[in-house]
Amino acid sequence: MKTYERFLKYVMFPTMSDSESQTVPSSKKQLVLAEALVNELKELGLSDAHVDECGYVYATLPQKGDCKAPTIGLIAHMDTSDAASDTDIKPRTVDYRGGDILLNEEKGISMKVVDYPYMEKYVGQHLIVSDGTTLIGADDKAGIAEIITAVEKLMASDEPHGKVRIAFTPDEEIGRGADHFDVSGFGADYAYTVDGGALGELEYENFNAAGAQVYFHGVSIHPGSAKGRMKNAALIACRFNEMLPPDEIPAKTEGYEGFHHLSDMEGGEEYAHLHYIIRDHDRAKFEAKKAKFTEIAEKLNSEYGDGTVELKMSDSYYNMREMIEPNMFIVDRARDAMTQCGVTPNVVPIRGGTDGARLSFMGLPCPNLCTGGENFHSRFEFVSCESMEKISDILTAIIINAAK
Repeated sequence: MKTYERFLKYVMFPTMSDSESQTVPSSKKQLVLAEALVNELKELGLSDAHVDECGYVYATLPQKGDCKAPTIGLIAHMDTSDAASDTDIKPRTVDYRGGDILLNEEKGISMKVVDYPYMEKYVGQHLIVSDGTTLIGADDKAGIAEIITAVEKLMASDEPHGKVRIAFTPDEEIGRGADHFDVSGFGADYAYTVDGGALGELEYENFNAAGAQVYFHGVSIHPGSAKGRMKNAALIACRFNEMLPPDEIPAKTEGYEGFHHLSDMEGGEEYAHLHYIIRDHDRAKFEAKKAKFTEIAEKLNSEYGDGTVELKMSDSYYNMREMIEPNMFIVDRARDAMTQCGVTPNVVPIRGGTDGARLSFMGLPCPNLCTGGENFHSRFEFVSCESMEKISDILTAIIINAAK
């Protein structure tokens, strides 16, 4: 089966995770895809394929031939972002000849080159798109399709290879994808997450990440008699945000530049709440960004009274470079496989995180590979059929070359 054919099957499963849920996995619908994947893996001959009690899919492709090779893991996640709808997805394959793509004639939705100039590099390829009202879920169902197709190719090949461990995780999009991952049971020497973007991307650096919840406690009173009495929580929240460095936001940063990002807000006179994420590749700069939050909270409390601003910060994950650099041969093997398959490697930092970041700190070195998709977490997401097939070839090459 072609990689894109598998992908088109998987996108029909709604699998959005739920950050408000306390269940594991966070949404039951992820388990529906998990069971389907187990059945497919068993049909291919991976007899140990199963879903564990936390919703993780595990399977093993046994070693082939008499060779000394490491056990390599291939990992992707099943859930999708809540940034766009995951239901009633209507995927369509476009034979792209350049220019804008009309996604939805009825609603007048087009994916425009002026907004996404990198579309032009896909001229002559077949792109899978949505109807402009949903995402398609290439993040990360493309990765799942590429891994399973690579397994099928390895089984059909006469080339010897080492044991391959497969894992498909729930809840990556809400930062819980590694929470219940069984690293010791997985038993891989190292692994690759297949959760990146355009063909050729190879990543072993990611942001250090933290979340900040800032609560503001005010005093409400009738505006006509408010002088010297009212303490408007919403206005204090506005001041907090204004005191942060204005150029350190996602819209003004790129590459290795970190940021703070106001992702959610609510408030009134009595109470206000701001939710931020904090990111930086450099650990010292990351700590300095967190310290700035503490400094502002303390300053406002000294002005408005203790307890006015309540700051809660927690780290989410750290830059996996620290754990990958002692094992750079893993990155080199991926780079060599790409070159062998006619793909130019593009080593870039992740402006985000993956399951691999946390898994690397849990003892499983785990750089990240491309999936062939663009515009993730968006109604304008798309993925190249040709790129997906090439990535399946790259994964196959990584496994076979490790046995030579």
